[in-house]
Amino acid sequence: MRHNPYHFVDDPDVVRQLIRENPWGILVSCHADRLVASHYPVLLDDDCDGLAVFTHVGRPDDRLHGFGDREIMFIVQGVHGYISPSWYAPGATRAPTWNFTAAHCYGVPEILDEETNLRVLARLVQHFERHVENPMLLDRDWAGPVAKGTVGIRLPIARFQCKVKMSQDKDAETQQRVMRALRAPGAYHNPQLADDMQRALAGSSVPS
Repeated sequence: MRHNPYHFVDDPDVVRQLIRENPWGILVSCHADRLVASHYPVLLDDDCDGLAVFTHVGRPDDRLHGFGDREIMFIVQGVHGYISPSWYAPGATRAPTWNFTAAHCYGVPEILDEETNLRVLARLVQHFERHVENPMLLDRDWAGPVAKGTVGIRLPIARFQCKVKMSQDKDAETQQRVMRALRAPGAYHNPQLADDMQRALAGSSVPS
């Protein structure tokens, strides 16, 4: 991820909130001289002082990744969208762009034992099911055999690169025009991105 002082963020709380509110990421590793990528849901490890996530992969993805003592990358992104130069203030640079929040997180995965993996899967199900009218929580009788088809992972994040690109390099009038355009009906209607812009430009840089 190219460094840009306008967009670079080194606050782990920004990454923590990004993961919490966008709990779907990409695990990337290099094994047997080839790149491997898998898409899975994640949960923050809220019991540690640092930054870490729990996730799992289905078998045989674990063999494809070759998890061991090598570092892997976890990618997470927030709301994003196209920004048209037709929205800019007169005299502003006319190049189109894309606003987004993304983080590349690096660490060596820890393989969970079966019992810990089952507990994490139960938390994962509860995390998402709590928002439905009749939640179906994980039942050990049927979940045990299903869990055996997965490999649980805890990924302590040793370092990360985070970018919050929300038109910080544009003039104030252009920023306001872009947010109005994103909130207006049309092909690029994206009020969530406008909210993220407003928050970032106010100085918090925390994604919604």
